[in-house]
Amino acid sequence: MKPQKHLYLTLLLLSIFLLICKSTSVPNDPDVDRLVSWMTGSFSSEEQAQADSNFFDIRLEMIQIWQDRSDGKWLYVEQAAASSLDKPYRQRVYRLSRSSDTSFESAVFTLKNPLEFAGAWKMDDPLATITPDSLEQKDGCSIVLRKIGDEAFVGSTVEKDCPSQLRGATYATSEVTITPNEMISWDRGFDLNDQQVWGSTVGGYIFKKIKDY
Repeated sequence: MKPQKHLYLTLLLLSIFLLICKSTSVPNDPDVDRLVSWMTGSFSSEEQAQADSNFFDIRLEMIQIWQDRSDGKWLYVEQAAASSLDKPYRQRVYRLSRSSDTSFESAVFTLKNPLEFAGAWKMDDPLATITPDSLEQKDGCSIVLRKIGDEAFVGSTVEKDCPSQLRGATYATSEVTITPNEMISWDRGFDLNDQQVWGSTVGGYIFKKIKDY
């Protein structure tokens, strides 16, 4: 075989190999998979609302999307009052990934024209008509999580990094505890003087899982 032809064949095989490697998904991370399993499903704060008038009956729907992607695990999230499930007041996309040996990140993204996707969690292939590049990441609002044995993932936003302009706030904080059967979420907004201006003042919402997806 002529040297030029041998070189061409070698480069061709190398290109094919690199293309295959690029298209192959990264191996599953058992801890991230567990986190996804615990977070996906239908959740309700009805039990808490009945016991404590400081809380409302809120429903939370979380379902995995874009399962062929290798840049993390993606979830679509809807939050709505039980009395108006067809009009969610919060719609987000989360990207779950491992950030270190001991920590995980839930990056937060918003949708353009979110109400167009209301109820998408009921579909067989939610958000199939869009891709991550159509989302806007909420910089500074990622949740950093740590695994607590085999019992929970616990985490929060970082200090004052998550900006907010809701009801006079300048920044927001989120604290989360995730277990196999419930999720506790405490979101609050603070002004320039670190005075709370929105969110629960007595603790987080306790969302009980009522259905797995």
